[in-house]
Amino acid sequence: MYQKKPEIGKGVDWLMVWLFAILVMIGLVCIFSVEYRSSDGVIQSFLGFKKNYSKQFFFFLACIVLATFILLTDSKFFTATANLSYMVGILLVLATFVIGKEIKGSKSWIPLGFMNLQPVELCKIFTALALAKFLSMQETDFERPKAQLIAAAIAFSPAVLSVAQGETGLALVYFSFLIPMYREGLPPGYLIFGASLGVLLVVSLLLSTKTLLILFTVLAALVIYFNRRQVRRNNKLLIIIVSAWAFCALFVGVAIPFTFKHVFKQYQADRIFSMVGVDNPFADKNAVETMSPEELKIKQRKSEQQNYNVKQSKIAIGSGGFAGKGFLKGTQTQGDFVPEQHTDFIFTSVGENFGFIGCFTLLLIYLGMILRIIFLAERQRSTFSRVYGYGVASIIFFHVVVNICVTVGLAPVIGITLPLLSYGGSSLITFTILIFILIKLDADRQMVLR
Repeated sequence: MYQKKPEIGKGVDWLMVWLFAILVMIGLVCIFSVEYRSSDGVIQSFLGFKKNYSKQFFFFLACIVLATFILLTDSKFFTATANLSYMVGILLVLATFVIGKEIKGSKSWIPLGFMNLQPVELCKIFTALALAKFLSMQETDFERPKAQLIAAAIAFSPAVLSVAQGETGLALVYFSFLIPMYREGLPPGYLIFGASLGVLLVVSLLLSTKTLLILFTVLAALVIYFNRRQVRRNNKLLIIIVSAWAFCALFVGVAIPFTFKHVFKQYQADRIFSMVGVDNPFADKNAVETMSPEELKIKQRKSEQQNYNVKQSKIAIGSGGFAGKGFLKGTQTQGDFVPEQHTDFIFTSVGENFGFIGCFTLLLIYLGMILRIIFLAERQRSTFSRVYGYGVASIIFFHVVVNICVTVGLAPVIGITLPLLSYGGSSLITFTILIFILIKLDADRQMVLR
């Protein structure tokens, strides 16, 4: 399974390595800028493993060792162990229900002493490998519904478990695997259907269920009226229109209320509706009516503080202006006004310290990395390597877009890290493994893998 005389630098795409290193260094600078105080000794605090930037630095050193190990591994090892690693990942996620540690309402962490491991984060690697393995099998005919269902089960099973853990943010990331599936022949109708559901969801946040049902009925009646001749000639058209109306009505009248009442937690649903400036219509009114005056005050106080993160984030980014306030000169981030500013809201440090120029440069680096990954994926001889490459690109793209949209208030707060920048051992290790497996596969791109 291993090469007799492995050469670590042979065939390595050094541009990807440098993009990786640059992003990690930017992350260290940003974490340092929000936690460092003038009373701290720079060298002592970096080596003390007490500050978050110190821990991230040591995680980075561990990632260098891990990346070296991956580059010395035979590429066939990843295809041979893809299914086994996926099973191990699922078992780790299931283990959190028994030995998991609850952090911020999510029981998705396994304590390891020096860090907390989040299996559903690592499972993205195993899912990408398993999906690539399945789609690269010679007997897989992805045009058949059976193969499409199996691929969907591989991609979304960890997401279902993540929702059960209360980690809905990471569960959404697994929808990024639709991109590599589309690249390999998934009919575009599935994506159109998914996009339509998204539009229906957004519209349902803005309008009441009764209003939407009336609009759907009127729209269906108008379509039937203006196409009455075709309907008389072809009854199938009438069946299609009625079926579309029934589906929309059930989705808005049954599926959405059920999701907001039983899938999302109260505070998550409130955050989503607060984005569009309306109260949550699916809130438990009976529970509110039975609350004592003190409990009502606490609820109102929490409601007022729900968007505090995003408000402070906007203030921090806006205060940076065009060129930023300068390194270690950010009043919002240095003053700890932005919650979770070293993890999910690390982008605020870039905005306040380096302004629009810094934010734009960071986005260009991410864009360059994603485009480079797609380039690497397209030049692979093996379907396995190509599918895996597109999986890595889609995961990074999803994380970047959602994290920044959350930071600037364009999406509800769902707890998604900014790749290679946000503090966290699980996140940094996950993206390191994802990227360097791709680099290794690309180094052996002349080899046909299955």
